[in-house]
Amino acid sequence: MHSRSDDPVATALEHAATLIEQDVRAVSAGNPVVLIDGGSGAGKSSLAARLVRRWPVSGHVQLIALDSLYPGWDGLDDGVERALEWILRPHGRGYLGTWRRWDWERQTEAESHAVDPALGVIVEGSGILRASTAGLADIRIWVESAEPARKARALARDGDTYRPHWDRWAAQERLHIERDDPRTLATRIVEVP
Repeated sequence: MHSRSDDPVATALEHAATLIEQDVRAVSAGNPVVLIDGGSGAGKSSLAARLVRRWPVSGHVQLIALDSLYPGWDGLDDGVERALEWILRPHGRGYLGTWRRWDWERQTEAESHAVDPALGVIVEGSGILRASTAGLADIRIWVESAEPARKARALARDGDTYRPHWDRWAAQERLHIERDDPRTLATRIVEVP
């Protein structure tokens, strides 16, 4: 068993969370928007959870994982469009947003969740950083990690549920990277071993 300090992934994510916390403070807004993109298994969710715990702005931050919006295994782009229409655009205009959770078991939309425009928002998920979303975010994070390490972490996390879908999801992520070049839109790049 390794301690946290012996875990290079945890160390990289802790360091990144510290830097992003400083970025959020520097924005000087009461309701900053943070987007966290990267390939599956890169560490986006873990980074977002760390940032939630350290959130430096008064009031809580609203964390939305695109895993809750993607409409199935072929829905990377559709999930991002949902985030744009239901969360980012309303928040940017000062309106209450409402998003519908995707029920993966039933393959249909489920309950609705409100997004308060007065509070900060973190949206994390593959595909979220693109030209259409970048202008609506104060801080844009790209989490970089090599595919073998990402795949090992993702399959260790989700196992047999994810294994048969890895290739089709990875193809959508590759298309996003080629088409949208999210790394160049990032205000901060996080390297995770």
